[in-house]
Amino acid sequence: MQKRQLGSGGPEVPVICLGAWPLGGGMGRIPDDQAIATIHASIDAGANFIDTAEGYRTSESVLGEALKDQRDDVVLATKLTGNHSLKHMTSAVENSLRALGTDHIDLYQLHGHRPDTPIAETMANLETLREAGKIRYIGVSNFSGEQHREAAQYGVIHSSQPRYNMLYRKPEEAILPACLELGIGVIPHSPLAKGMLTGKYRPGHTFASDDERTDKPEFKDDVFAAAMPVVEKLLAWAADNGREGAQLAIAWTLAHPAVISCIVGAKTPEQAIYNAAAGDWRLSDGDMAEISEILGEYQLTV
Repeated sequence: MQKRQLGSGGPEVPVICLGAWPLGGGMGRIPDDQAIATIHASIDAGANFIDTAEGYRTSESVLGEALKDQRDDVVLATKLTGNHSLKHMTSAVENSLRALGTDHIDLYQLHGHRPDTPIAETMANLETLREAGKIRYIGVSNFSGEQHREAAQYGVIHSSQPRYNMLYRKPEEAILPACLELGIGVIPHSPLAKGMLTGKYRPGHTFASDDERTDKPEFKDDVFAAAMPVVEKLLAWAADNGREGAQLAIAWTLAHPAVISCIVGAKTPEQAIYNAAAGDWRLSDGDMAEISEILGEYQLTV
């Protein structure tokens, strides 16, 4: 699988990153042995970059179990979900290290901006952890363009994790340009729009009660119904090119010059292998122009 450098001075990572939110039960509970098999399948397929978070239920602990004999084979990323005080950050890192069964985290990310802690203090706290050998590289998630610029004044940021997909292109306005300017590698989350772009779901679909998508506003009937004509055209375009909607969604994000790796969740080994295969699809300028015409002015606003 192709690899790209994650930001200025960052590690080489594959263009497909396994998103471990579903492995902790975010899309409904799955057996641990299934989650572990999914992780191993992703690594074997070349997607040995794995992203999780302290807030992803049991995700970190199941990763720790899966990586007992393969820790050195992966680039392991997790996120600080709670507040940015040094006390909480230190505790959170230790909890993550324990759950993941490792002595260091390759990429430690802020799960979101926390205005109650000055960004200069937050970055200093991260640098303290880096100097202690607990973390190696620093990333952010769900930051605005201006928040990236502010944080970059106080330290090196290697990655940014915005929500970005064919139906939600708002990051193109400020976030992606800021990352290109600052030398920050983008690793978008939600490239499949939580499944909207796969063709698997239709307006009116009811998720299981333990699936967090139950409360996602994009799956409300009126929002999904408005998006469906565009989704259908994208599915047809993918089929005409011998692919499926999910692989088109992944390849489309990877075509943006700011994007280094695409974070894609999986619940089964088959899904992990399928996602990894999308990393080999290179969309041409002509392809992107045709897709842009299909998308038109439509965008999700929720």
